[in-house]
Amino acid sequence: MTHIQMGNREEREYVRRKLIEFNARHVPDDLRSVYEEIDLMIKDDEGNVIGGLLGELCWNWIEVHILWVDQAYRGSRHGSKLLKRIEEIARDKHCTFIKLNTFSFQAPEFYLKHGYREVAVFEDAPRGFKHYYFRKDLSAGK
Repeated sequence: MTHIQMGNREEREYVRRKLIEFNARHVPDDLRSVYEEIDLMIKDDEGNVIGGLLGELCWNWIEVHILWVDQAYRGSRHGSKLLKRIEEIARDKHCTFIKLNTFSFQAPEFYLKHGYREVAVFEDAPRGFKHYYFRKDLSAGK
């Protein structure tokens, strides 16, 4: 008999490792071991973090999980600088695209302005808002 229950950290890592093993059998040899966490920070003169981008390189893309700029520094192009830098890194690492997600109360217009295109949107997630998924295709000349 089987049953479902909440897992612990060790079990979560086991499941993650098993999926990675499965995926490796289907991914081209030159991409199998391509994985790297990429975290970029913007700091003020005192060394305080005032913005950052948390992402990961996986196979032939970078996924941006978090892009945040302190409210006091918004409008100073720090978000644009972070996006530009992650795009440079993506091109240097031969990525073909970047993907990310955002909510309607965050910054969908910001990403559209920077050349990202909407590939999916979930309505009422969270209730009363939208959850957007964006992609930006990269080419050597851009």
